[in-house]
Amino acid sequence: MEGSLEAPTRHVIPWQDEAWYDEAALDAELRRVFDICHGCRRCFNLCDSFPILFDAIDESPNEEVEDLSAEQLASVVEACTLCDMCFMTKCPYVPPHSFDLDFPHLMLRHRAVEHRKGNTSFADRELAKMERNGKLGSMVAGAANWATKEGNALTRPVMEAVMGIDKRAHLPPFLDTRLTNQAPALVPPPNPDGPAFGRKAVIYAGCHDEFNDATPGLALVKVLAHNGVKVRIDHPDCCGMPLFENGDMKGVASAADRISAHFAPMIADGWDIVPLTTSCALMLKFEWPLIEPGNEQVQTLSKHTFDVSEFIVALAKQTGLVPIAEMPAAISVHFACHARAQNMGPKAMEMLRLIPGAAPALTERCSGHGGKWGIFAENFDRAVKVGKPAARNLMKTEPAIVVSECPLAGPHLRQVIAANGQTPPERIGHPIEVVAKAYGL
Repeated sequence: MEGSLEAPTRHVIPWQDEAWYDEAALDAELRRVFDICHGCRRCFNLCDSFPILFDAIDESPNEEVEDLSAEQLASVVEACTLCDMCFMTKCPYVPPHSFDLDFPHLMLRHRAVEHRKGNTSFADRELAKMERNGKLGSMVAGAANWATKEGNALTRPVMEAVMGIDKRAHLPPFLDTRLTNQAPALVPPPNPDGPAFGRKAVIYAGCHDEFNDATPGLALVKVLAHNGVKVRIDHPDCCGMPLFENGDMKGVASAADRISAHFAPMIADGWDIVPLTTSCALMLKFEWPLIEPGNEQVQTLSKHTFDVSEFIVALAKQTGLVPIAEMPAAISVHFACHARAQNMGPKAMEMLRLIPGAAPALTERCSGHGGKWGIFAENFDRAVKVGKPAARNLMKTEPAIVVSECPLAGPHLRQVIAANGQTPPERIGHPIEVVAKAYGL
């Protein structure tokens, strides 16, 4: 039977069960799933995991998954960015189908086994220490930004040799003042005449927002306060997405426990939680409850977490918004994978359509960046190749503005647009920045 008559569902991730780490069982499950993928091939154009798998099978002696070596299986896993698009948009065999296929969480399981064996690379381990890296980088922002800037012929070749970070890859510059340290002076009081007066929202600043780019956060607080929402910005810790990419399940569970405990009293007091970054929202809403199913605070946080665009659209429907000035503009919108994976629809498009005169157009292709995956020398050319269709589509209508809900996708897409021989926009920021601009904020 192909497809299922019921809505897709996901299983709890049994990372505390010893059987989940059994390598023979993992090998058998990889081959079972890869054989189903081989017979289907609908995901051939999503990422390089599938072409790598299909080419390996086609070039094998009997064109069978059983012909593949453990190293060939691992190469499929290494190319996966955990974007979730195969599960969310393509696969007809996800649970509750009897084939019970969850490709991204199988890739996660393989990484968890390798992480437990100590096989996570030094660079992956160190880059996943987001809090430490962010704090150190912000303390010496001038020197750090000089050292990490593309084109620095002194430091970037050394970084490539030591850490494997491609010297051409864009690395986010550090803020000299963290977002939460800026917030007390910059968060405005709620507009008492705003239609959403009485609502309260905690903006959860992810690591990129806290340490690298405060622009989306400051735009959001202004838009919310202008509409009457009482706002605060918190950064209790990293959501653990980089650890998740490494298969460090214990590290992710620890982050879930600590951050959900931080937000629990606020939720009880009527605050909504709004992560600035789509990857953080995905972790809080969907991944953490599967990793910590017995933690009531994690489950409660999941139910009270809203993506930025999702929250603004909900306000527009529930309370209305302060009228937005007309802003005629063609806007290309990159639908980031971790926004799509939240299964809420293209809320950024809905939000931008609230601006009179705006003409947003959606691009649903992957940027190719994939968290920290795309900055490595072994992956950078592939990341550019994967992102080229998205970059071409974004620039097809010669837009006045290009936006993406993913803070890493934006700078990477600028590089890909340039690689396509076009002039990239000065900035590819978050859609909320456009709303703030339309309000004159």
